[in-house]
Amino acid sequence: MNEFLLGSLAAWACVVAIASRRSRSYMMFRAVSLGIYVLLASSMVRQLAPLAPAFYYLHAAVFVHSLALVAPRMRPLWYRALVSIPSAFMSAGTLLALPWAIAGAVGFEPWAPWAPYLAALLGLVQSFTTKTEEVDITVADGEVIDGVQRHRDRRERVARPLHLVQITDPHLGPFMSEARLRAICERAVRREPDLVLLTGDFLTMESQKDPAILARALAPLKALEGRVFACFGNHDHEAPETVRRALTSVGAELLVDAASVVQTAAGPVQIVGFDFSYRERARRMQACCEAHPRLPGTLRIALLHDPGAFQHLPAGEADLVVSGHTHGGQVGLVSLGLPWTMLRLFAKIPDHGLWARGTDRLYVHRGTGHYGFPLRLGVPAEESLLRVHAAPAG
Repeated sequence: MNEFLLGSLAAWACVVAIASRRSRSYMMFRAVSLGIYVLLASSMVRQLAPLAPAFYYLHAAVFVHSLALVAPRMRPLWYRALVSIPSAFMSAGTLLALPWAIAGAVGFEPWAPWAPYLAALLGLVQSFTTKTEEVDITVADGEVIDGVQRHRDRRERVARPLHLVQITDPHLGPFMSEARLRAICERAVRREPDLVLLTGDFLTMESQKDPAILARALAPLKALEGRVFACFGNHDHEAPETVRRALTSVGAELLVDAASVVQTAAGPVQIVGFDFSYRERARRMQACCEAHPRLPGTLRIALLHDPGAFQHLPAGEADLVVSGHTHGGQVGLVSLGLPWTMLRLFAKIPDHGLWARGTDRLYVHRGTGHYGFPLRLGVPAEESLLRVHAAPAG
């Protein structure tokens, strides 16, 4: 184990030194994240000694992937199969093994040290799958909800609801190839929705530089030109022109603290797109609403990447807000039909599904891709058709 730890620390130092060639922030990120990983893996390698050859290969993949991101670009299938995806599996399994690693480090022999890696394997499979759903949402029904709460739909229905398809957080990268996102867009077009709403975070660091990649992936949406609207997510601000150019190429209208009105088979809809911001959210959202006031007799939908900002929306300013950002919580028990996610342990922002505050309604999409934690686990990606019913008040 000592040789393993020493070798891993040498590899860690090499990665951190080379990472500085990209940026100071990437160097700091790798120093911390890879350092924690090395400490956990050094405890787990002894517990998984019978699987040493596989463990060493996966361990090496983590370092190779970290080095490759110094010069990020979309990688071919063979590289993703041999390096990127094994690295994600190993990183996720080792992070999940934290209790086992601590127990092993203090001299215990914990039961089933393979269990976190089995969970990671299940997450690996789930990260490549998507759940197709149809969701009915009632808005403008006059019901007033105190605070921000998870909400159960009242099931009031109209003869012709507004049909929406939302695509959010595709995060083009190892798990979301250009072909996979293109297929998601093709299925969205086949549903013949009234509107397609794109709520941000199109990219990862691998896909930031070349707008042609995102443009080719979104190309099927060109068939719905005039019905596709988008807002920025936080990662889009890392390469805003890449996103702008790709959206323009497919005829999607990017709304950055702006609004647009579109006629649909379900009646007129006013769409407000809020820009992503970490600071002064309440002031910025207030200013946007004042610049683009509600139109009488028109359903009003807001695109808001981060549902954590829903609490700052001026009261009554949107019949429906659609968000992403959380990836549905990414790790949780949603696959078992339970609402719990790991995200809710650390933050009180809405994580997935339907929420309400006052007369405003919020739908948090679970996303089509993921980022951050290496895998999804218990929270499937989502491809939904939303049927929005504007019910008469009372």
